[in-house]
Amino acid sequence: MSRLPAIRVAPPGPRSRELASRLIAVESPAFDARRETRARQSGAEQSPIVYERGEGSNVVDVDGNVYVDLAAGFGALLLGHVPSRIAAAVAAQEQRMWLALGDVYAAESKVLLCERLAKLYPAPGARVMLGSTGADAVTAALKTAVLATGRAGVLAFEGGYHGLSHGPLAACGLHASFREPFAGQLNSHVTFAPYPHDARSLAVTMGAVERALATGAIGAVLVEPVLGRGGCVVPPAAFLPSLGAASARAGALLVCDEIWTGLGRSGAWLASVEAGVVPDLVCLGKGLGAGLPISACLGSAAAMAGWGAHGGATLHTATHFGAPVACAAALATLDAVDALSLVSRARDAGERWMAGLRARLAGAGVTGVVGVRGRGLMVGVALTGGAARALAVSRRLLNEGWIVVTGGAAGDVLTLTPALDIDESLLEAFAEVLAVAAIATNS
Repeated sequence: MSRLPAIRVAPPGPRSRELASRLIAVESPAFDARRETRARQSGAEQSPIVYERGEGSNVVDVDGNVYVDLAAGFGALLLGHVPSRIAAAVAAQEQRMWLALGDVYAAESKVLLCERLAKLYPAPGARVMLGSTGADAVTAALKTAVLATGRAGVLAFEGGYHGLSHGPLAACGLHASFREPFAGQLNSHVTFAPYPHDARSLAVTMGAVERALATGAIGAVLVEPVLGRGGCVVPPAAFLPSLGAASARAGALLVCDEIWTGLGRSGAWLASVEAGVVPDLVCLGKGLGAGLPISACLGSAAAMAGWGAHGGATLHTATHFGAPVACAAALATLDAVDALSLVSRARDAGERWMAGLRARLAGAGVTGVVGVRGRGLMVGVALTGGAARALAVSRRLLNEGWIVVTGGAAGDVLTLTPALDIDESLLEAFAEVLAVAAIATNS
């Protein structure tokens, strides 16, 4: 399914409103409170639509509206909604087994997936730890760093996002409000450095990095090769190699969070490797299961050796880690990304799309756009006017049938992460709609 939007009733329609009201009555009040705050900020309604079904790059809501999905499950749907290749693999595995016995007796699909993931790591002897979410993978990496170095300290970056479970939450540099209420339960040995946005800021960043590492307390340096939720910020080319060298000198493990950037999203299998570094640990998630929950922490033999030093008394596992159906989905996803050359397609299509967006916005005389940035098919459109304007633009886009989310530390970036196999005609059509929405909200 690769259709332009078709809006038959203004979103949200009556069925969406009914179902959303029922959900509000029973789920955590945080989400409705956020919508109310965003509505006040933006002056635009923020009531949600409710999805009924998805196919490829399209979503149909419960009122029959057809949308183009440029969020794609926060970037997790590398192949769009319900891709046939993955659906077939899942259906076949569902006929055989849904759940094995975790780390005691594995299913064959877990064995095959771990072997396949180990080959993604750019050095021989890699080891793999599976999880269900990206936060699981980051938690595994942080635990690994403690075992490998004996140090509890973590160096993270402002604007970084690694999940909201307790281990990663301590290193969340995106919004202090995410972690501050829970500070008493979190690792207190976390230092934040500024994430470099350009070559001029790199010296400031590396100065902060060197000072933190000089304390001798840092065991893990946790970084996104490109900020994802932080606004699709691409650092200068020298950043990751400099960070890797500094980490090695200090005896700290370099942990690259590739949950968003990995598996083709950024136009590379692993953005960190493309940048010229071999991380000690790599975290994968989001797109690994093409929409099913599965994640992985990959690491060098040396980094992972600590897990075997306690006679098996120290473990990181859970009932559903390595579940057969999720493993089958991940294997099929990796096969599809490879067979369809989606890594190179994401790189090339992303470059064309960003160039087209810049040209259309400039040609339409749109003001109030800071820039179009990103890598591959993770693209950010940074706006003036703060979160209020970004939310207003995203709502206008929804009303026209285009699903986007906002990001950035200030909430002022439209974050675009479509399926890697999206029809480029849809990307081209979006440029015109974005220009109109940006003009309409500029003040």
